[in-house]
Amino acid sequence: MQLIDTHVHINFDTYKLELEAIRERWREAGVVRLVHSCVEPEEFAGIQAIADRFPEVSFAVGLHPLDAHKWQGETASQILKLASSDARVVAIGETGLDFYKADDRELQFKVFEAQLAIAQQLSKPVIIHCRDAAAPMAEMLRNFWQTRGPVRGVMHCWGGTPEETQWFLDLGFYISFSGTVTFKKALQIQESACKVKSDRLLVETDCPFLAPVPQRGKRNEPAYVRYVAEQVAKLRGVSLETLCQQTTENACQLFGLSL
Repeated sequence: MQLIDTHVHINFDTYKLELEAIRERWREAGVVRLVHSCVEPEEFAGIQAIADRFPEVSFAVGLHPLDAHKWQGETASQILKLASSDARVVAIGETGLDFYKADDRELQFKVFEAQLAIAQQLSKPVIIHCRDAAAPMAEMLRNFWQTRGPVRGVMHCWGGTPEETQWFLDLGFYISFSGTVTFKKALQIQESACKVKSDRLLVETDCPFLAPVPQRGKRNEPAYVRYVAEQVAKLRGVSLETLCQQTTENACQLFGLSL
């Protein structure tokens, strides 16, 4: 049984002294590949070094919407250059819209659109962060599709309603569920997990955040993606083996991974 954790941040300092042990745990849990997300281009060298240590790690490069203020005139060309510099770069991101706390909406739109264009130019998927922004996100993606052509990718750590989920499925996106799907009160997320077609479904940890039950409240890590898979399989009424096979095949398809 094989799993792919499609969204991790194991470059964070909280892991620095025990990465080898954490790797052993993810391997014991059946995790065979990881996609390491990127919050800002300055992380690239550190993420690249982790991939040098652990060949099962592929990664992305991009700028998170809560860091949109860091966008400079040369940032687009920097992301483009970095994404083209290493064959292990399988996506652009994470990028997107986050209106939960930030009030720089116009800047976030600009930065997100620029990264969509890079993903399209390089024929790479985009890893999308969307918080309290589903309607404007869907509208923006529809407009981008109509004016500039299609772009593919994943709505990561998805927390939307079933209706919102359908918006992004209709746009051709994959939907990735994290530890939040295991939370007792996350009924909308659980309903959405039942709605996604089997060929568009992914699982992730988004570690070190959002550790799933029964590890909730602890530091998250890639091995815990198995708990996410178990919950999604239970919700969908399929075996864990079937769920693992489906999500692993989907991750390989979206990110161009090989096992």
